Amino acid sequence: MPKRDDDFAFEPVPGLPERLPAGETILWQGRPAVLPLARDAMGLYWVAGYFGLLALWKAGAAAADHPLGLALAIGLPYLGLGALCALVILGIAFVQARAALYTITTARVAMRIGALTVTFNLPHRQIEAASLDLRRDGTGTIALRLPADTRISYLVCWPHVRPWHMRRTEPALRSIPAAAEVARILAEAAEARQAQPVLTRNAAQGAGFDPPIALATG
Repeated sequence: MPKRDDDFAFEPVPGLPERLPAGETILWQGRPAVLPLARDAMGLYWVAGYFGLLALWKAGAAAADHPLGLALAIGLPYLGLGALCALVILGIAFVQARAALYTITTARVAMRIGALTVTFNLPHRQIEAASLDLRRDGTGTIALRLPADTRISYLVCWPHVRPWHMRRTEPALRSIPAAAEVARILAEAAEARQAQPVLTRNAAQGAGFDPPIALATG
């Protein structure tokens, strides 16, 4: 059953709802960068470009019947509306980035995300693959592919998901700085974990240990 975590202040370890077991250590912690998150997950540049083109089109159409100054004034409100939308997107990105905290340990990836605060625990043994989308500024997104029978809501995870993969949600460390280095840390931790012996239950008792589940909601 998911364990509830009502406030960040009660986290025994930042980003985790409970203390790590003996022998498990934190390798990296981080959160999304605000502007890259707004750009990559929320379409900031597309929205700004749309309103910019709309303002030019309105001003151009008005220029056929009005003086240039008046035509530009007709297009100006659309630029203002675009700026307002951009500020709203940046505000949402700021809230999402501040609420999120990603953790990579020697045994798992933990994702504390969302305005309602849900923390997902994804053991390395249950991550089938990880893919990196690296941007020119060094930020990037690391998407985690889980077993097909693992059901995680796309809407609950958004924007901390691989875009458009709705039928099989892939949780993602979204728009993180130094993404290539974080991907290296994750790959090395996962390889080391896979090399360790695995304890499994017998067929009568069910599946193996460490299923990826939501540890905490609040």
